Amino acid sequence: MSGAVAIFRRELSGLFFQPLAWVLLFLALLFNGYLFTYYVQATEGDVTEAMLLSLGQALPFWGVLCVLAPLITMRMISEESRNGVLEFLLTAPVTDAAVVAGKLLAATFFFAVLWSSVPLYGLVIDLLGTSPDWGQLLTAYAGSVLLSAFFCALGLFASTLTSTPALAAFLAFLLNIGFLLLPLLKRVLVGVVSEDLLEAAVAKVDVMTRFQSSFMVGALDTGHLVFFLAWTGALLFATVRLLETRRWS
Repeated sequence: MSGAVAIFRRELSGLFFQPLAWVLLFLALLFNGYLFTYYVQATEGDVTEAMLLSLGQALPFWGVLCVLAPLITMRMISEESRNGVLEFLLTAPVTDAAVVAGKLLAATFFFAVLWSSVPLYGLVIDLLGTSPDWGQLLTAYAGSVLLSAFFCALGLFASTLTSTPALAAFLAFLLNIGFLLLPLLKRVLVGVVSEDLLEAAVAKVDVMTRFQSSFMVGALDTGHLVFFLAWTGALLFATVRLLETRRWS
């Protein structure tokens, strides 16, 4: 645990000492603020609905997540591998799992800061006299952070596959889009594969439906919680195994 915390602090300081993270955070917050204003007008003043649209009910949220997660994670392993820093980390008195976990925590913290702007909007509006549904809003925020951890784990996995950050970002973007579009194969395979088998397979990868049917409605369904934790854990496990191959290669 101490090793993961040390890596987390190192990655977090390195992340926010780079102008890229601040530029991305500024642009994302600006875009999110514009969307929130638009959603308030579109929902005729329904503040809770506008906030939920900002946290996962609308496509722009997924677009921001699919683009930003690869950009944040692309350098974490690939560039360190190219510069020789990764070899130093792998020979330091920390486990490979601690290295990966610390990097994931740093990337997820970035998104926790980003999505925290929406509860902040709720606090300001609450002070102005219109109280949102705080239970639903905070559940949606927690789900957004958990979902971000999943996409960051995908980004770290892609970053382990190559020593070129741009290629790592591109691979992570493809993986992100692939996970979101996989449920659409259900429409293509109807009549070709057993319907029950198809339903079971889609349920294993339908990230968007699981997120919107649980966290977005203010319900902490343990099944959906385990789904995201299991996928994130599986991706971290795969990333650690790839790092171990680098150690012995």
